[in-house]
Amino acid sequence: MNPKITFFILALFFTLLSEAQHSISGNLTPAEDYKWLIAYKLNPDHQNYVADTAVKNGAFSLNMPANALTGMYRLVYAVPQEEFYFDFIYNGKEDIVLSFDSQKGLSFTSSKENLLYSSYFKEFHWMEEQIAQFYSEQKKDRGMFLDLTKKLDLLQKSYETQSQGLLSGHFISANRPYIPSGYEDVETYVKYKKHHYFDALDFNDPVLQGSAFLTDKVVNYVYTAFPQQLLSDKEKELAITENVKEVARVLENVSATNKVQLFNSLWTQASNDNLNKVADFIYNNYLKSLATETNKPDILKKIEIQNRLRFGSIAPEITWNEGNTSKKLSNLSGAKNYVIVFWSSTCSHCLQQLPELHKGIKDTAGVKVLAIGLEDDDVTWKMESAKLPVFIHGIALGKWESPYADIYDIHQTPTYYILDSEKRIVARPNNYQEVLKFLKKHN
Repeated sequence: MNPKITFFILALFFTLLSEAQHSISGNLTPAEDYKWLIAYKLNPDHQNYVADTAVKNGAFSLNMPANALTGMYRLVYAVPQEEFYFDFIYNGKEDIVLSFDSQKGLSFTSSKENLLYSSYFKEFHWMEEQIAQFYSEQKKDRGMFLDLTKKLDLLQKSYETQSQGLLSGHFISANRPYIPSGYEDVETYVKYKKHHYFDALDFNDPVLQGSAFLTDKVVNYVYTAFPQQLLSDKEKELAITENVKEVARVLENVSATNKVQLFNSLWTQASNDNLNKVADFIYNNYLKSLATETNKPDILKKIEIQNRLRFGSIAPEITWNEGNTSKKLSNLSGAKNYVIVFWSSTCSHCLQQLPELHKGIKDTAGVKVLAIGLEDDDVTWKMESAKLPVFIHGIALGKWESPYADIYDIHQTPTYYILDSEKRIVARPNNYQEVLKFLKKHN
């Protein structure tokens, strides 16, 4: 081949490659809190690892692969990943420069997509707050109200025009709110706002599916769209249940693959808020069948664990031997509270925490501690457990393969549970200090 032609082809190849590759860079504050970043591509039901980079003195630069797909991405900066992250749009055509402050949040210096997205939602929420303030101050000025709604309408139309053809446009258009054509009292406004909540949402839009947008919208509707009057806990649960039913109606023509994620998010929120009746309603009427249909055993297992260990549930049975006698948790008696601690005699955290717990409850009336050692053998366990004579001791051989590791969802030692006098789970403290604080408050 002609050397000049070869050079031209290679030059063209590297030019195209350099044009296709872009970077995500910026600064993180406070600098000492950040060491590494991992980028993931968000998809409807999972996320894919894309790249990672070190953070030096708060600054980072991450090169995106040339074949990186467009859509919403997530930068994770600590564990657990579900808490320490921020999202951004990547269109494969621009470098992105950003700043992230753990107190102030995320801002962008360079990126048409993300600047439009962030500025729209900032201005949109401000306008919504102005309308909410109008009602909360019980104003009756119709002209002022119409001026606010007109500004909201112009804001929406302006950003929809600016974002045409961009990925951010999918989110901006989908967020189009209900805007009254005339003055409405607060009851009427809330009623129609709720009635038209889903008008602009396209649950089959793949751009929206590959983000947290649809989930956030659905969760927000179910857990905040209530009548204006104050509701009792029972009335609130009934209102939430009706909202779930409305979501199910809206999602009738959405695929099971997409619905299962949305209902899983609704169940998770109910579970986190200890709305057990709502969580059970979502699971029994929608999520169980959807998870089965879409082959999501991880969701079913998570719910099974949560239902088994949620507050108010009777603690799963534990058995152990004292000499030749078999003992059971269910047969223990004489205490106002029972503390179960799963530990290991080879765990340094356990050897630090359990003596402190032992000392703290030594003179506490109405408390019994059942310490179950997750062990490979009983040699070290016998020696260490003997140092804690106030505790009731049992051993579960097999360590992480012990059935209790699964039954009690144990991922680290020590793991604590506090039970009431009827052996119902009332707390799951993170450390011995929280155990003692709970016991001091309730005894």
